[in-house]
Amino acid sequence: MNKKRSQENQDRQARLAAIQAQQRASERKRNALIFGGIGAVILAIIIAVTLVIVNQVQVNREREDAAAQPIEGVQEYPDVTFDHVDTPVEYEQSPPVGGNHAPIWTNCGVYTEALPNENSVHSMEHGAVWITYNPDIGQEEIDKLTELVGTRAYVLLSPYPDLDSPVAASAWGLQLKVDSADDARLATFLDKYIQGEQTREPGAACSGGLTPAGRAS
Repeated sequence: MNKKRSQENQDRQARLAAIQAQQRASERKRNALIFGGIGAVILAIIIAVTLVIVNQVQVNREREDAAAQPIEGVQEYPDVTFDHVDTPVEYEQSPPVGGNHAPIWTNCGVYTEALPNENSVHSMEHGAVWITYNPDIGQEEIDKLTELVGTRAYVLLSPYPDLDSPVAASAWGLQLKVDSADDARLATFLDKYIQGEQTREPGAACSGGLTPAGRAS
């Protein structure tokens, strides 16, 4: 009888050990699937981020290459004056690209109303690009220009009554007039001339000055 019970105990222990071994094998398989899935997700994220970074590097390189070349249609005005004055100024270009200007600059940003020439010329002296548009171009074009400016620093965007082209981009001594907000040269102009080599006072602020009415951002 004792021998029989001993055999039964051994059989139960063997079955229990087999069950436990099967459970451990199932747990290992489940863990492998879980960690394998997590690893696959991490790998997918790494690949996606890498592709985004590589693509952005390529885009940045293309933008830099474009900005390094002359921009077709840009007019140069190398001999503009730069004195500070407290009186209105008659500018030869419209919009102005430089010249005598007010002692206080216009704070950079997006504006829905026309800006004072004298203050905005001072902003360009600090390296700002001034994007102006004829108010009749329509809201869709204005929205595209606003999106183009985005969060860039050292940019002014404003309507310019009686502008003789739909859109104009001006920097110190430089100007490009285009027929549409979709013109790719506008983005290249911003890349090339925001705080570009033409800047008379590199590092000077485009904030802390005058904020005229109509500022949107």
